[in-house]
Amino acid sequence: MGLLDGKRLLVTGVITDASIAFTIARLAQQEGATVVLTGYGRMSLVERVARKLPTPPPVIELDVADPAQLASLADRTREYVDGLDGVVHAIGFAPPSCLGGGFLDAPWEDVATALQVSAYSLKSLATATLPLFESNGGVGGSIVGLDFDARVAWPAYDWMGVAKAALESTSRYLARELGPKNVRVNLIAAGPIRTMAAKSIPGFHAFEDAWSTRAPLGWDNTDAEPVARSTLALLSDWFPSTTGELLHVDGGFHAMGV
Repeated sequence: MGLLDGKRLLVTGVITDASIAFTIARLAQQEGATVVLTGYGRMSLVERVARKLPTPPPVIELDVADPAQLASLADRTREYVDGLDGVVHAIGFAPPSCLGGGFLDAPWEDVATALQVSAYSLKSLATATLPLFESNGGVGGSIVGLDFDARVAWPAYDWMGVAKAALESTSRYLARELGPKNVRVNLIAAGPIRTMAAKSIPGFHAFEDAWSTRAPLGWDNTDAEPVARSTLALLSDWFPSTTGELLHVDGGFHAMGV
């Protein structure tokens, strides 16, 4: 019996087979879940990557900044599953001006894009999928988002760090709003994983160097499975009373000093 037997999951953010979301989808299928993916932009690329999963899942186009696509998401998802038990938010984007050391110079228009796509989208995705949770007869479900610890300022992370702080706050307010509907909302603060998104961050090597010396459990920045396994645990029935939580999966880095 798998950890997620019978669960129906919507997983966003699969770009390549090196993405954390891909590993989440793969392990979820192995643990018995039915998975539906969303993609944005180069849909043919997402569909090609989806075919690498144990069971190639359907892929739905979703631009989280497009109200029309959000409004139709529940109906389009129902073409493949009759409801949802879990949603994975693995979406983030910031224009180049918002990263790499130009914190004082980034224009509001770019900052607004970073905040909408990387933080407000958690609320957008939650409300768009809520009808699919409500079809579960009151059972509810779990929303899990991927985060990078925003309690401190990171070199070069700039406005994406601010967006992640907004994501963390948004998750807590969603936990309050959706708790009465039996929908849990939690985040995982992952250590640095060498994904396509991470490689686009100027100075990403500084994160990798820091983790190699300070994480007491060690940290492999090419292995997304620890993050994926923790995500599956939060999506499962084993955390029925946990919501509004920020779970660190970073080798213990967050707890260490110099």
